[in-house]
Amino acid sequence: MNKLPIGIFDSGVGGLTVYRALHDRLPNERFIYLGDTARVPYGTKSLATVERYAIENSQFLASLGIKALVVACNTASALALPAIRKAVGLDVVGVIGPGGRKAVHLTKDHDRPKIGVIATEATVASNAYVEAIRRASATAEVFQSACPLFVPLAEEGWTAETETFSIANKYLGQINAFAPDALVLGCTHYPILSQVIQQTVGENVKLIDSGEATAEEVETLLINKGLSNRDNVAGTRELCDDLDHFYVTDAAERFARVAERFLGAKPSKLEAIEIYGGDQLK
Repeated sequence: MNKLPIGIFDSGVGGLTVYRALHDRLPNERFIYLGDTARVPYGTKSLATVERYAIENSQFLASLGIKALVVACNTASALALPAIRKAVGLDVVGVIGPGGRKAVHLTKDHDRPKIGVIATEATVASNAYVEAIRRASATAEVFQSACPLFVPLAEEGWTAETETFSIANKYLGQINAFAPDALVLGCTHYPILSQVIQQTVGENVKLIDSGEATAEEVETLLINKGLSNRDNVAGTRELCDDLDHFYVTDAAERFARVAERFLGAKPSKLEAIEIYGGDQLK
């Protein structure tokens, strides 16, 4: 079990920031990533559909032999974790709980911490981060704001353009008025724009990357369960090297281009597949 890879799935390319955080924190581990690019976005789908897609993705990854599963998709993390756990019988970690708990931990010196959350419209509407934060703190004040245009800006690599700063100022005006102690980046695309966001909200606001928080909790899980790979990987690990395998359900070339923007490298192993009921048809 220790030598098995960790599975990661997302509705598209945004989960690559979670992959990066896991790769950086766990250099001895191997990863299998599935981007369900044929069926993105999940945020517009019904609960039943999100659960079905999430289960199919999870069963596909489980069929390849993994020791744990990371759900990098915020929508699936909000709506489908119980169904996923029941379907695959593995340790499953989503991104919302870790992000919320990290925000509470980093603001624990405040009697009534003020925590902002920025996310997609669907994630904001689900109140999943609000509930995660309130489970971890009875006193935290939470304010959410949707920033949908941050997703295409991140995918286009517009990380320092004047237009990006202008959009950030409009989106984050209410966040600044709330004056948070910490701000949760509640979409996997948003860390790509972290410099713009930090400059817009001010250096005193602690940004919480849910991917990094998830990687911390996955590391703790592996240690507690005795699942860490104890053998050092030969040589120097690189993002997207041939120890990691990437699958997409559509648009492999575009996925590779965005991966290079996000990570600075294209996946060495990238396959396009179709998934039905957890099976793959190449």
